[in-house]
Amino acid sequence: MNVLLDRLCRVLDGLMVVLLALMVVLVFGNVVLRYAFDSGITVSEELSRWLFVWMTFLGAIVAIKEHGHLGTDMLVARLPKAGKKVCLIVGHLLMLWVTWLLFQGSLAQTRINWDVEAPVTGASVAIFYGAGVFFAVFAGALLLRETWRAVSGRISDDELVGVKESEDLAQLHELHLDGPPSNTPKR
Repeated sequence: MNVLLDRLCRVLDGLMVVLLALMVVLVFGNVVLRYAFDSGITVSEELSRWLFVWMTFLGAIVAIKEHGHLGTDMLVARLPKAGKKVCLIVGHLLMLWVTWLLFQGSLAQTRINWDVEAPVTGASVAIFYGAGVFFAVFAGALLLRETWRAVSGRISDDELVGVKESEDLAQLHELHLDGPPSNTPKR
């Protein structure tokens, strides 16, 4: 299962690179055309906005899988194992609820705007709102998987704290540069 999720995230990473490259080409090309040639790419703003929204939601899926969203561990890290587990499960249940709300709202907007054409491209505005549906489906599945792992006891102790206070601090802990090793006396 982890191999499949890793492959999915690599595909999403690649797709985000393509979306970002398209955005750069559209926006930069439009700026150059406007200032140098007094013309422009008509669909540039609309497409760039849509690509940005899709890129953001795709990145959020990858961040959920990699536990990369911002958070604080100041309290949870000091709790005993059972407290950490309860906090993780409650946190995941709350995220699942919010994801469900996002899914409902995005699906409703997608249905409402299915026949609405975008002003410049003429494409269905449902494509824009579909990003929320796509995110909610994949994020919900990832959150359900992590919640099940926590409830069934298949989660390691170091995974019980879902976030780190600071990326820099986490890197120091990984490299053991945050202090002297525990087997050497302090001077």
